[in-house]
Amino acid sequence: MILEMKVPSPGESIKEVEIATWLVKDGDYVEKDQAIAEVDSDKATLELPAEASGIITLKAEEGDAVAVGAVVCLIDTSAAKPAGDATAKEDAKPVVAEAPKTEAPKAAPVAEKTYATQAPSPAARKILDERNIQPTDIVGTGKGGRITKDDAVNATPSMGTPTGGTRGSERTKLSMLRRKVAERLVAAKNETAMLTTFNEVNMTPINMIRNEYKDAFKTKHGGLGLGYMSFFTKAVTRALALFPDVNSMIDGDFKTAYDFCDISIAVSGPKGLMVPVVRNAELLSFRGVEAEIKRLAIKSRDGQITVDDMTGGTFTITNGGVFGSMLSTPIINPPQSGILGMHNIIERPIAVNGKVEIHPMMYVALSYDHRIIDGRESVGFLVAVKEALENPLELLMHGDAKKALEL
Repeated sequence: MILEMKVPSPGESIKEVEIATWLVKDGDYVEKDQAIAEVDSDKATLELPAEASGIITLKAEEGDAVAVGAVVCLIDTSAAKPAGDATAKEDAKPVVAEAPKTEAPKAAPVAEKTYATQAPSPAARKILDERNIQPTDIVGTGKGGRITKDDAVNATPSMGTPTGGTRGSERTKLSMLRRKVAERLVAAKNETAMLTTFNEVNMTPINMIRNEYKDAFKTKHGGLGLGYMSFFTKAVTRALALFPDVNSMIDGDFKTAYDFCDISIAVSGPKGLMVPVVRNAELLSFRGVEAEIKRLAIKSRDGQITVDDMTGGTFTITNGGVFGSMLSTPIINPPQSGILGMHNIIERPIAVNGKVEIHPMMYVALSYDHRIIDGRESVGFLVAVKEALENPLELLMHGDAKKALEL
């Protein structure tokens, strides 16, 4: 029996996928549920499992864009599984030694006339001199390899050859996910009235809490780390409650406001930028936020992230600081209206109560859609985030760090 395997639908809005990689070869025997291909959609990279055991026949090439529901391979379910390992069988074949062949002596190669030895025509010489191009760098197309005027006009000046460096290049097709991300980023720039406001955060209070409790937190919660993301997520959900316009979206002539906080966390994965969503983050504890972020980060790293994991989201947090970014203007993740950018932490002198002190400081940036969020809300939101991060014990932990951290 021949089974036709069709592309399943990764999500309602996805009509087409791209074959990123075949994990099997044409004619291989595959087991049911074995991963046979990786397919890219505009939201995620997914594995395609075999629907039955048998001999597979591929019907699409790597890089092909195929419609959802299209046949990508056939599986002959009546084929018997090969006994043993096919590769081992090949290796076990007796090798018959062949008598060495006596080759006829090759005639001495006739020296070809190289184009470099052919003098350019006078007109070509003039053009080459004006463009500072050496005749030896050009392939002549005239009689006997002579460099013609057209050759000189169309010649491209050599670059970098005096250093002896390589000049190679490689052209590869962008994945469907990368193309979609690019499309959405350009759309965000072109279709929103995006502005960015900045502030800075003194990270000393958070560092003090982490230094005091991170070991106990890790021991109590099965190796889970107490990172900065839980503090920032809690600070953001608090600020969104105070400034609900930042937690809303514009839809034509209407505004959609949400009474929950689904926080998208930008993650750099092997397939590019992923933005999985922490659902109802306003209800999660510090441990809950850290556990969910870790779960999603592992799925992104292992290429197991799904469309459902990245669907929705009412606000985004991105952390360029992990790569060393001091300051940036993050781009809104449409259709959301705001995104918070975290950056690296640098010890800097600041004024504290009239005295100069050195503290670990982080610049933070809020990019927002000015069509729906006014300056008062955007600045107020970022100030609220700053206040919570600089006074986490009172504003995020209600005065009891141990209880908030479930220790």
